[in-house]
Amino acid sequence: MKRIILLLLLSGSILSCATSRKIEQQEIKLSYLDDVVIPNDLEFDGIKVGGISGIDYHNGSYYLVCDQPSNPRFYKAEIPMINRSLDTVLITEMIKLDNEQDFIKNNTLDLEAIRFDAETNKIILTSEGSIKYGKDPVVFEVSPEGQFLADYKIPEYFRVSGEQKPRHNGVFEGLSESFDKKAYWVATELPLEKDGPKPKVFPTKSMVRITKFNKKTKEAERQFAYKLDGISKLPINWFAVNGVTDILEYAEDKFLILERAYSAGYGSNGNTVKIFQVDASKASNTLAIDNLKKSDYQKASKKLVFDFKSIKSFLTKEIIDNIEGMTFGPDLPNGKKSLILVSDDNFSSFSKQINQFILLELEIK
Repeated sequence: MKRIILLLLLSGSILSCATSRKIEQQEIKLSYLDDVVIPNDLEFDGIKVGGISGIDYHNGSYYLVCDQPSNPRFYKAEIPMINRSLDTVLITEMIKLDNEQDFIKNNTLDLEAIRFDAETNKIILTSEGSIKYGKDPVVFEVSPEGQFLADYKIPEYFRVSGEQKPRHNGVFEGLSESFDKKAYWVATELPLEKDGPKPKVFPTKSMVRITKFNKKTKEAERQFAYKLDGISKLPINWFAVNGVTDILEYAEDKFLILERAYSAGYGSNGNTVKIFQVDASKASNTLAIDNLKKSDYQKASKKLVFDFKSIKSFLTKEIIDNIEGMTFGPDLPNGKKSLILVSDDNFSSFSKQINQFILLELEIK
C-alpha cells in the first residue's frame, strides 16, 4: 500500500512539472458562452459529415475542412448566433477537391486546417500527408470551387526524405493568416524526430516549429520554436500524445495556440485541451537550424489562458472532445470578439466522439 501511495504521489509530482496548470488572464481573457453538437449521422449530398479538423470564418460564412484522405473536401456552413449563444450548424455547401488535377491526385490529402483569404478569394489548406507511406505534408491554395491553384515551398526537413524525419500524423496541423495579412503561419503538431521527443508525462524538450510563409513568394521567411506541454493523464492503454492543433495570430508576434492531449484508456474522458497565449517577439529565427536538439536558440514564451476541463460540466454532452480547429468569429453584442472551436469526431472510429462547436468570448486587454 505504501508503494502505491508513493507511486501516485510521484506521478502527481511529475505531471505538475510537465504541464502548465496556472491560468493567467492579465492580457487575454476567455469565457465560455455556449456549445452545439451536430448529429453523428448527419449527411450532406449522401456523404457523412465528420472528421472536421479545421474552421474559419469570413463575412457570415464558416469554412470547415474534412480530414478524410479518400475524399478530400471542405464545407461552407452557417452557424446562427443569437445574442451570446449558438443556435445550430447549417451545412450549406460541400466542395470536393478536383481529383483529376495532378497535385490532388499525387498527394495524400489528410487535410488539417483551412483559412479563407479575403484579399485573393482563395482557400488555403494544410495536409499532413502520409509520412509512413512516403507522402510529404503540403500547404496549398485552391479556388472556392476546389480547383488546385498553387502550393508552397516547404523546407527540406519537413519532407519524408529529410534527415530530420517528420513524424507520421504529426506535421502540418495549425494554420493562421499573419497579423499583417502578408503571410501564413503553419505549425507542426509534433516535433520532428531529430528535433526532440514526443511529450511524455515527465518533462521533455518537445519543440515544434511554427513557420511563416510569404503569400507572394510561397516560400518560408521566418520560424520560431514552441515548447509543448507534457501529457496530462497517465495513459491506461500505453498510448498518449500531445500536440498543437491550431494557431491564431491576434497581434504582431502574439498568438493563441491550441494544444490537445489524448491519453488512451479513459474512453470519452481521454482528451485534455488548453489554449495558450504565446509571445514570439523575442524568439530566435530557427528557419536555418536543421537540428533544434543540438542548437542554441530562444523559444517563444507561453502562458496558459484557458483549460477546457473548467467548462466540462457546462457542455451539452459533458465531453471535452478532440478539439482541432479554432477561428475568430463575429463580434458579440457587447463588442468583444468571439472565438469558435470545433472537434474532429474521427467519424467515431475510436470511441464515442462528437461533432462539437464551442463558443468562447475573447477579451484582449
